[in-house]
Amino acid sequence: MSMNLSQMDIPQHLGIIMDGNGRWAQQRGLPRIAGHQQGVQAVKRTVEDCAEIGVKILTLYTFSTENWCRPKSEVDFLMRLAEEYTMQELPGLQRNGVCLQLMGSREGLPVSLLDILDKAALQTKANSCLNLNLALNYGGRAEIMDAMKAIISDHQQGNLEVSQIDEATFSHYLYLPDLPDVDLIVRTGGERRLSNFLLWRAANAVFWSMPVLWPDFRKEHLQEAIGIYTKQMRGGNDNA
Repeated sequence: MSMNLSQMDIPQHLGIIMDGNGRWAQQRGLPRIAGHQQGVQAVKRTVEDCAEIGVKILTLYTFSTENWCRPKSEVDFLMRLAEEYTMQELPGLQRNGVCLQLMGSREGLPVSLLDILDKAALQTKANSCLNLNLALNYGGRAEIMDAMKAIISDHQQGNLEVSQIDEATFSHYLYLPDLPDVDLIVRTGGERRLSNFLLWRAANAVFWSMPVLWPDFRKEHLQEAIGIYTKQMRGGNDNA
């Protein structure tokens, strides 16, 4: 597919539900962790491809609040993998102008992971080519609940009147409050569910599910999804 698109045709905020690591490994007779390792390679490719294509914000559903129910050995491995990715990729993120941020609850995450994420966020905060948000220990309902609790607290302290609460005010209490609504959500692995991802910010998003498993996700798949988004924005008749 040709990518002769104007900047208006490209989603400024792309969210990806990276599904299929376990199935990828199972199909090859490998342990699930092998699928997660290959999934990290797909993350690296996608970050580079998004920067090249002109996507400005990329939010990756890295670890949901529901994922804590997985076996402890797998959860521990995923935490170490996130830490290793951040440490290893930090020089490349700097070089390519990528700003890295944590989008999720800090509660329950390993201190060592939080330390490296905080270091990466501080060192890359001035970068402006691409904002990369890791939705780690993230849940859309938890985000909304946390925002509601903060609003109630501010109201009880006399800092916020009920009459001041509107959609814009509520958005200010979400994780990463300056983050705009998501334009396009891509889910790999073939499922057609949001799975508690970016619930508030997905109100007007285009959703596209594709059967390719996340470790096999390539630039042509990204281009396909952006093509669907472009067709929607241009008023094309599509059943997506």
